[in-house]
Amino acid sequence: MSCISKEAVDRMTRLIGDRDKAECKVNRLRSLTIDLNEEELKTESEIFQAMADPCRLKILSLLREGELCACEIMIGVDRPQSSTSHHLSILKNAGLIKERKDGRWSRYRLSEGAVIEMLNLAQIMKESKDERGNNNDKV
Repeated sequence: MSCISKEAVDRMTRLIGDRDKAECKVNRLRSLTIDLNEEELKTESEIFQAMADPCRLKILSLLREGELCACEIMIGVDRPQSSTSHHLSILKNAGLIKERKDGRWSRYRLSEGAVIEMLNLAQIMKESKDERGNNNDKV
């Protein structure tokens, strides 16, 4: 029991009532978390936070159709230039979009196909949630 804390086992024992099972569960949790890299989790969190805004999701959806200049995005999201630039900056810093200078214009595109896959997965999860919601209404 040297690799797990007594406090963790005590807390788990209080929750489930069996000390042996509690030790097994705590050991399993420790083995699951031992390889988690806090820096990687922070980076992944920043990516999800960047996508967690409806305006930024709208920008990503627009860019799904291809490269657009900042002025087109501004019109597409119906936001002022300063707000659009702020959202573009967050998406760019998260690595979700890339910027290309074209004279005095800035053109943006999705950084990779994985962004489209993330959007597709979000859509699938939304549809699944909608179906569960409808099913719960019928019960």
